[in-house]
Amino acid sequence: MYTALNLSTSDDFNMSEFDSQRQQELSHRSVKISIIIVLGVVVTLGNIAVLLAITSSVSGWSRNSRYFLLSLTAADSAFGLLVMPLNLWVSLLKDYTEGPDALCHVVAFCNATVYSTCMYTVVTISLERYIAVFYPLQYSSLLTRKRTLFLIAFAWCFPPILLSPISLPDGIIQVHFSTASLVCNPSYSTNVGYSLSLTCVIFFPCSIIMTFANLKVWCAAKRQRLKLRKYDSARRSRLNVPSRVLVPVMGAYYICWTPCMAAVIYNAVTGSSVPEWIEFVVVWLPTSNGFLNCIFYFWINRCFREKFYLVLQKLALALCPELASTFGCCTTSKMQFASGILDNNNSVHGRSSSVSSTCTLLSVA
Repeated sequence: MYTALNLSTSDDFNMSEFDSQRQQELSHRSVKISIIIVLGVVVTLGNIAVLLAITSSVSGWSRNSRYFLLSLTAADSAFGLLVMPLNLWVSLLKDYTEGPDALCHVVAFCNATVYSTCMYTVVTISLERYIAVFYPLQYSSLLTRKRTLFLIAFAWCFPPILLSPISLPDGIIQVHFSTASLVCNPSYSTNVGYSLSLTCVIFFPCSIIMTFANLKVWCAAKRQRLKLRKYDSARRSRLNVPSRVLVPVMGAYYICWTPCMAAVIYNAVTGSSVPEWIEFVVVWLPTSNGFLNCIFYFWINRCFREKFYLVLQKLALALCPELASTFGCCTTSKMQFASGILDNNNSVHGRSSSVSSTCTLLSVA
């Protein structure tokens, strides 16, 4: 009798503990889903605003610059339009007790492909800027339209080829749904060689190239600023802009991507996962880089802001002319005149493609 009562009490305690853990998991899950949705909306809206401006000509940006920046915007938009919905869909549909399945492999493949494409795209922008600053006279011959499109195609086509084994349910690496990060993650410890080779082919080369290119540009701008310091204080302040652009760009890149890559290496080597909330942060942190890119590459650029405000006024006048006039938006004729001035400036700058990245880097108010 006593034994039966003891077993019953133990079972009740276990059930109570299980219910408590389940309730805590559900509360954490709702918080995580809210964070993911907010992050996805912010990234998507930011990149839609960028697309509205750079689909047409922007003063000071050459054709090559616009191609690279459009590629970056498309890659960043994929965070909010593809990665976030897919993983939320799986988290709502998938039974957590199930093992890896075909759907999770496809979602994990999409996640890894978007992440890798973003890194490669940022590297192409750094290379374009490096060539524009150090080889301005040879810019047009070194970075032709064909080579520009080739670099963009490589950034988009090479990751799917490299990561294709992840999409196969019976492939060389397993995939599981993580309740900690609400993401379909490869189990990197199931194929240590392949997992480490991904970091050696994607993260480390991108980091080295970006660091080298941006550091060289920053040093060149610093030398130029020191040479012109004695001439004009306003000019001196303007030439300090590269520090305000390059340092945040590189800082955001390493802050967003390094923890994620460190978690990948840790899981591959040890076979263990990092704590729940740390895993959630490091997995979704790279997504925030998609929004930070909007700020660093676009919003602090005066040419872009002027073009965006012009596009916004056009949309306001087209959708609601009365409301737009109430807020003091200029008339259509004035906007056409301003647009003509911007396009004329763009054509002048476009005659010398070598100044494109320099203008993008320095034309900040």
